[in-house]
Amino acid sequence: MLDVTVIEDPEAAAVSLDPIRARLLAELAAGPASATMLAAQVGLPRQKVNYHLKALERHGLVELVGERRKGNVTERLMRATAASYVISPAALAPVQPDPDRFRDQLSARWLLALGARLVRDVGALITGAERARKRLATYALDGEVRFASAADRAAFVQELTAGVSALIRKYDAPGTEGGRHHRIVVALHPTVKDQPELDPQ
Repeated sequence: MLDVTVIEDPEAAAVSLDPIRARLLAELAAGPASATMLAAQVGLPRQKVNYHLKALERHGLVELVGERRKGNVTERLMRATAASYVISPAALAPVQPDPDRFRDQLSARWLLALGARLVRDVGALITGAERARKRLATYALDGEVRFASAADRAAFVQELTAGVSALIRKYDAPGTEGGRHHRIVVALHPTVKDQPELDPQ
């Protein structure tokens, strides 16, 4: 089972968003189970659970991991293909965000569009790497900082921009044969709390 996977197909996304099927996915992420076992856990008839499991299996969201005999019946043991799922903006291709339509480094909506593109692109790269049976070279940095003031935050953004821009200028080799383009996304946003406070500054 994968830790996280990206759903790119619109039909698979629709299947995963059904509340009952999402509940079944959560149960099967915790461990393999049969339709009979799941029926008791979610309070639905076994036939209805089977119907939902077939839809999930058709779209690769659950998989068969074994079978067992119970009386005259052979039960299929299913499990989720991932512990968690992310729906790619590619599933909503006609209306997916396009960060190239506008560029505003101080816009939260542009940051959201960049994040959506990141999910879409990395999801597609993961799919391609799995098909080619190759490793995907990526890197991510995640941290948290508490600024004493809005002025400190602005100074941090200036230094961050200057530092990353200098690294890009240093290592960018557009004419190099055999080189490969990489995308760099650096983001800064307030930390989300249980009851988020809007920053008026």
